[in-house]
Amino acid sequence: MEQVSEPFTVDLRRLTVLRELQRRGSLARVAEALHLTPSAVSQQITALAREAGVPLTERDGRGVRLTGQARVLLAHADLIAAQLERARADLAAYGEGGGRASVTIGALSSGILGLLPGALSRLAERLPQVRIDVVEAQPPDLFTALDAGQVDVAVAVDFPATPPHTDRRYARTDLLTDVLDLAVPAGHRLAGRDRVALRDLARDPWIVGDADSCCGAVARTVCAAAGFTPDIRHAVNDWAALAALVEAGQGVALVPRMVRPLYAHRRLTLLTTDGTPPSRNVFMAVRTGSESDPVLTAVQEQLRATAAELVS
Repeated sequence: MEQVSEPFTVDLRRLTVLRELQRRGSLARVAEALHLTPSAVSQQITALAREAGVPLTERDGRGVRLTGQARVLLAHADLIAAQLERARADLAAYGEGGGRASVTIGALSSGILGLLPGALSRLAERLPQVRIDVVEAQPPDLFTALDAGQVDVAVAVDFPATPPHTDRRYARTDLLTDVLDLAVPAGHRLAGRDRVALRDLARDPWIVGDADSCCGAVARTVCAAAGFTPDIRHAVNDWAALAALVEAGQGVALVPRMVRPLYAHRRLTLLTTDGTPPSRNVFMAVRTGSESDPVLTAVQEQLRATAAELVS
């Protein structure tokens, strides 16, 4: 293939497809995430390679992987996207009325349950002219939506599917450390203790979210660190359903304190683990360059304030 073409122009929408290939690792997964066919994904990347004048993928067994040139192009694409976001934020700040009329917050379910209700009620008073929508999502789909502009603020937790702290596409802020407690049936043999060792429940049946979910992945990691693989009897991602199963004596589970109000009237016991309790880092992220948008600034400030209230 020829060297970089003259003049040099690329379609930013096709860069999104290439970025998803970097994130997902296969054309099939990219197609599923972007609601395209694998053939359409391949055509988009081929067209982008033609525009750039460099190879962007190479064969890797039955699949493909990014070339070095593709990674260089994506690094520049991140800077271009950030500068466009800064331009949009500057225009919003310059104009009268505070800029954007709507904000979409994407968040994991426990964030919606524990963090957003308080924040949304305050934001309704603070930004009465702004419509705020909420969608439930988690990485990697949450960040695909953030990249595409379908979500303006992402609330997530760190786990393997989450972009690393060094990802320049996002301006992120840590919100709180969400401690995980053990939920056991009211009549459980350990229910009367103040603190328990996680390994003491190694032989119990467990209720855990899907392996691809943030809480399912965190629970498996925590149990592995304690020296055992949980006997997972039920794969449940809904916190209310999980509480009902624990109450019914169907197993034990790790539950985040952000959703603790769900368990207030349940016949189950929440236990603290010995030593440093397992936890997960909850953070918010916006597209780099958009953090100075006046409306998004207000939303981020309120999310930080509400998170501080939760841990105080």
